[in-house]
Amino acid sequence: MNKAREFDQSVLGELQALLGGRVTTSAGIREHHGKDESYLPYAPPDAVVFPESTEEVRDIVDICRRHHVPMIPYGVGTSLEGHILAVRGGVCIDMSRMNKVLAVHEQDLDAVVQAGVTRKQLNEYIKHTGLFFPIDPGADATLGGMTATRASGTNAVRYGTMRENVLSLKVVLADGRIIQTARRAKKSSAGYDLTRLFVGSEGTLGIITEVTVKLHPVQAAMSAAVCAFATVKGAADTVIQTLQSGIPIARSELLCATTMAALNRHNKTSHREMPTLLLEFHGTEAGVVEQAQMVQEIAKDNGGLDFQWATKPEDRTKLWEARHNAYFACLQLKPGARAISTDTCVPISRLAECIVETTKDIEKASMPIPLFGHVGDGNFHMVILVDPNSEADMEEAKALNLRVVRRALAMEGTCTGEHGIGLGKQAYLLEELGEAVDLMRDLKRTFDPENLLNPGKVVSL
Repeated sequence: MNKAREFDQSVLGELQALLGGRVTTSAGIREHHGKDESYLPYAPPDAVVFPESTEEVRDIVDICRRHHVPMIPYGVGTSLEGHILAVRGGVCIDMSRMNKVLAVHEQDLDAVVQAGVTRKQLNEYIKHTGLFFPIDPGADATLGGMTATRASGTNAVRYGTMRENVLSLKVVLADGRIIQTARRAKKSSAGYDLTRLFVGSEGTLGIITEVTVKLHPVQAAMSAAVCAFATVKGAADTVIQTLQSGIPIARSELLCATTMAALNRHNKTSHREMPTLLLEFHGTEAGVVEQAQMVQEIAKDNGGLDFQWATKPEDRTKLWEARHNAYFACLQLKPGARAISTDTCVPISRLAECIVETTKDIEKASMPIPLFGHVGDGNFHMVILVDPNSEADMEEAKALNLRVVRRALAMEGTCTGEHGIGLGKQAYLLEELGEAVDLMRDLKRTFDPENLLNPGKVVSL
């Protein structure tokens, strides 16, 4: 009996007995779940299941383990390094029906959600409380997926990443055990920090089913500004000096001239097509004004032009929606292209140097390459636009990516600030951490000895 036939008759039958109509082998649905936003080839699973509880996830894991079938957790498919590609077939566990906000503890500033809750859904649910969840990677990703990839975003400079904003997790392990990694206390010294182990594990150590996240008070005053610069270096230096001065900006985004041109075309706006900073300030009315004035002086010293302000909530929303559309706006610069997105992050003191050297690479490239990123935490991206059918494009893009990664590593940075390792960056992880990757492999073998949880991602066994 061949493997596909065995899967169809035994695993599929048991899954259908458990979940009924929430199991599908439809080619269209399988194909949808076998692609993300990366440049990597599609790899559909053999089946897709839609659990509604932690216990159902446990039962799915038990069935798959007994039949030695791979399992791939799935949020909404917005990952950029092939995290959800079913490279060995198996069952895709779509968490979209696990979308309940289970508890909001306003006085403790936290919430407990199922893994399929999206960041926008949570913020809509709690908007009456005067609290919000700040991690904003752009896409309306699920909190389970954001936890699994250790997501970041535009607010990271002030509020941190998922690493700093997850208090506890409920996880189904490969052997079917359900564990809670911590309690809701804001700090604990109770044993190993299992929460941090699963944050960023990309579904390779366990399947996250519930997340307890920190919430933050909505500030009394918020204002945003756009400031164009003569050079990319001037914009980067402004961010560096702002942070070194201790000014608590909430958001800081750098966009190159190519990106600004793409945004103008996509959003029908008329911003200067020059290197540009998008900034946001949170605090009291007086504090926001003071922060903005200090940053404006720093920007002026670095060749910045006058700030264009967006103080009304609808204007701020429009500004940041434009930033979140940058990836898709840039794709339109080369119709039919796919994007290879770099994701390096360096210590703040090396940021300007790293960006300037990278722009020299861009100037020599044969394809359009926008550059933008959350420079307030040292993280920036190139979006290398390639013809996926052109071997020359792919080779040039991979060489560019390798060059910027090695530049970041030479500056004591990292190959990925927020996108994760997935399939695409395993060789870079080895360059970055060396023998520590062997310890990661040991952890993978301990938690998942049969290599059934999202196999092929992060580390290769």
